[in-house]
Amino acid sequence: MKLFGTDGVRAMAGKELSANVAMRLAMAAGIYFRKYSVTNTIMLGKDTRKSGYMIETAIVAGLTSVGYNVLQIGPMPTPAVAFLTEDMRCDAGIMISASHNPYYDNGIKFFDSKGNKLDASVESEIEKIYNDDEIIKNSLKSGSEIGANKRIDDVIGRYIVSIKNSFPKELTLKGVRIVLDVANGAAYRVAPTVFKELGADVIVINDKPNGLNINEECGALHPQNLASEVVRLRADIGFAFDGDADRLVVIDECGEVVHGDSLLGALGLWLAKKGDLKGGAMVATIMSNAALDDALGDVGCRLYRSGVGDKLVLDLMREKGVNFGGEQSGHIIFSDFAKTGDGVVSALQVAAMMLKTGKKASEIFNVIKPYPQILINLKVSQKVPLSEIAGLGELEEKCIKMGVRTLFRYSGTEPLIRLLVEGKNEQSVQEAANIAREFFAKALV
Repeated sequence: MKLFGTDGVRAMAGKELSANVAMRLAMAAGIYFRKYSVTNTIMLGKDTRKSGYMIETAIVAGLTSVGYNVLQIGPMPTPAVAFLTEDMRCDAGIMISASHNPYYDNGIKFFDSKGNKLDASVESEIEKIYNDDEIIKNSLKSGSEIGANKRIDDVIGRYIVSIKNSFPKELTLKGVRIVLDVANGAAYRVAPTVFKELGADVIVINDKPNGLNINEECGALHPQNLASEVVRLRADIGFAFDGDADRLVVIDECGEVVHGDSLLGALGLWLAKKGDLKGGAMVATIMSNAALDDALGDVGCRLYRSGVGDKLVLDLMREKGVNFGGEQSGHIIFSDFAKTGDGVVSALQVAAMMLKTGKKASEIFNVIKPYPQILINLKVSQKVPLSEIAGLGELEEKCIKMGVRTLFRYSGTEPLIRLLVEGKNEQSVQEAANIAREFFAKALV
């Protein structure tokens, strides 16, 4: 059974991701981590989905059945689980979240003892254990060897202190009006607290999670309401997070949604200007706009490109020895401060950039103007290997002749194929997008 996708395990809660699947997966993970155990304790967090209660209970049952102790910290951002796993000397960390997906989906993400997401090879080992009845049976504990769980509510302070330490100590947000859209998700307590403690005038929207409204017409995927509030309240900037707060979308003071590559580029150029961009380079994915390459090249810096997923971005950052990277979707990694994408840390860096430069958000982010780019998501009934789709090579050649870059890939978490079309001529890009949509609609839908 194939469990892991591009970012842990993710599926419809109660169906593909049932309580039984979650419990057995926890057993398998516990068996794997036991080989490297130091403290015999695993950290467990979740976002605000109703199904989190079911999956959390199942995971606790699975881990304790193979002898692990569990620390349950309740609703917290994914990057908080990564940080606290290392900070509290746990053998591993687990986050229950489907990130930006609707409430009816859920997922399980794993971190090692250093707060890093697992390599594909480790995920493969856990899957092998999951599918081996004999190993599972022989690893079950009894009597005094059964593990225990403990719910702790005071760790939020540790994470808040860590986040605030990423903000320059000589700065204050006093006088800065910020609107936060916390997506009825995991950042609903953390984000407002951080910005208020740093002195900002904070207005918060979508901070009443009920288990079913996470990401619903709000947050990073739906920033329109935030944009309206920024303008109405005459705020200096707006920050939108997704359900587990590892993603950031920025709204400038004019109510414009900042393009993800403009956000990455502005931050990268700012770090370069300060001399803080290690290796004179940053990492983005194959989805990022070519305008980002050109902007960095103009100041003598380089852009490395990874596959899609913040885990792959971080892997390439480590390989190249750089400390900044991200995805145009809003996963931004400042490795000096966090082990994974952290929306709140990223928002603080944007705020610091505004204060240090003395510029409005619209002035900062207009520096990089992405070339025309269209991204189409098509639902598919099956994910036929792209190499087996007749005529695809000819389609790609045609687009190249039109001066258009294309990228076609399946989503790792949803039944979708993503079609990216980009070029300097808007008319050619639109024409190529229409051709690609028609082609794949006939081939796959």
